[in-house]
Amino acid sequence: MENPLLLFPQLNISASKDKPYYKVMKSAIKEEPHKASKPGAKQKRNRLSLLLQKPEFHEGDHLGKPGNLTKAASVSPEEAVKWGESFGRLLSEKAGLDAFTKFLKTEFSEENIEFWIACEDYKKSKSAHELLPKAKTIFETFIQKDAPKEVNLDFHTKEVTSQSIGQPLRSTFDAAQSTVYRLMEQDSYPRFLSSAAYRSLLQGRAPARAPLRRRSRSFTVSDFQRARPDFTV
Repeated sequence: MENPLLLFPQLNISASKDKPYYKVMKSAIKEEPHKASKPGAKQKRNRLSLLLQKPEFHEGDHLGKPGNLTKAASVSPEEAVKWGESFGRLLSEKAGLDAFTKFLKTEFSEENIEFWIACEDYKKSKSAHELLPKAKTIFETFIQKDAPKEVNLDFHTKEVTSQSIGQPLRSTFDAAQSTVYRLMEQDSYPRFLSSAAYRSLLQGRAPARAPLRRRSRSFTVSDFQRARPDFTV
């Protein structure tokens, strides 16, 4: 029997272990060879979602182990209390980011934090030469219509971002990232602070495995526009 890795080289996931995040995302969304019937957007989204859950498809620990709270479980109650001070404080600490990512997975909305992390990585690009491929990958993965991990953005923000993809700057995704940040701050963050997992950390206990929940109603852009406008990232 022939080696399946030779027949389907895209299955050789371990080769992606050391690739930067944007390159991994780009290879994950690369179109497959032409087939008789083109897979639908839902199938693509499901396939990419499964791939993104594999540790080999992520750079560093932020996205590498979002399903584990082993790091967060060792956080002291005093440290966990600080996460409740502000959303920015939560994301600034690795254990907090890991715990919040796991929480978003239970709500099937992890694309928001993955987009935010991708934008943070994008802004750390060392040269202008790196910007174009990274920008295209982020746009195709998170922003364009029917993207595998499409985030909730208003039409104006999408258009402005789209127009700058051809000649991207480090600020290309600032507006979109800010919008997604604020949506998470208004919607997901308060629920995280009320979650059983976070309360367990406050009490110094390892959080129990949370059951998967149905996707809750997402906080929409129109909802956000009715909120107070003086938030800063």
